[in-house]
Amino acid sequence: MVLGRRHFLHKLLGAAGLLAGSRVPLAATANPVPNRGRVVAVKDARVFRKPQELDGEVVKEMLNRGLIKLTQQPDAAAAWGSLFRRGERVGLKVNCIAGRGISTSVELTEAIVAGLISAGIRPEDIVIWDRTNRELSRAGFRLNRNGGGVRCFGTDDELAGYEPELAFAGEVGAFFSRLVTRFCDALINVPVLKDHDLAGVTAALKNYYGAIHNPNRYHDNHGDPFIADLNTSPLIRTKERLVVCDALRVQYEGGPSYKPQWIWECGGLLIGQDPVAVDRVGYDWIEQRRAQAGLPSLKEGGREPSWLWTAARYGLGAADSRAIQLLEA
Repeated sequence: MVLGRRHFLHKLLGAAGLLAGSRVPLAATANPVPNRGRVVAVKDARVFRKPQELDGEVVKEMLNRGLIKLTQQPDAAAAWGSLFRRGERVGLKVNCIAGRGISTSVELTEAIVAGLISAGIRPEDIVIWDRTNRELSRAGFRLNRNGGGVRCFGTDDELAGYEPELAFAGEVGAFFSRLVTRFCDALINVPVLKDHDLAGVTAALKNYYGAIHNPNRYHDNHGDPFIADLNTSPLIRTKERLVVCDALRVQYEGGPSYKPQWIWECGGLLIGQDPVAVDRVGYDWIEQRRAQAGLPSLKEGGREPSWLWTAARYGLGAADSRAIQLLEA
């Protein structure tokens, strides 16, 4: 009997420990999500020195306030130290596809790096990454492949690349970035909150489309179940420690590309360890802003992010607002 190619790859990759398995709820196969349903929202109008110019010190204050609230630790160093250990290699997955106008801010990543260093993480063990060197550069990041200090480069760099074998997670089969599989022990998900013309919203869960070689294949049906499926992968779930969603400037219509007429200078951060809850709060923020601007809801526009509820069914986090504890810091 000749095995089908997909069946053969499932057997091969399952033996190698790279497979998330069939589409079953994650809760049946993995540890519970830390701080499930807890999201800390931080807003501060002082963060804008002037339009489109951020105050890095205020961003750092906001981040640390939020992390102290999330972890219930007495100070920022203790908060960071409760999540990361000396000797670990930490990857910051940013989102730079839309260029400088609406990408993860450099100021926020600098604040995260400072926090990690306060926890004893060596700068050389921190890497800021996304799909390509070009996208990182366009978003304002300074590439650093081999020099001292914090490294910054894309999967397309010759130092990284993709794994040579497919890994499956539900309906998603992809080559994963080696920056996920080989360069870090822990991940910090640092998305930017945006409207998305196909998926409705893009934030934490969809940010990992930038970790696989073929994301364009997984936008049918508004990304449902593919966004949720991808996030069941143990390559992500066993490493993600923290989500810091950049909502300092939010694209509430016309996304995911940069459309300045629909930018909201929200001045906010959403911080949590539950990516589904973070995305649900971000979705609510976008809907509130759309209503203020006289725009139809995403559901009325035929692009409600139904993948959120699929992710919740899988056990990836809380999507029901009644199950979310939204705190302010």
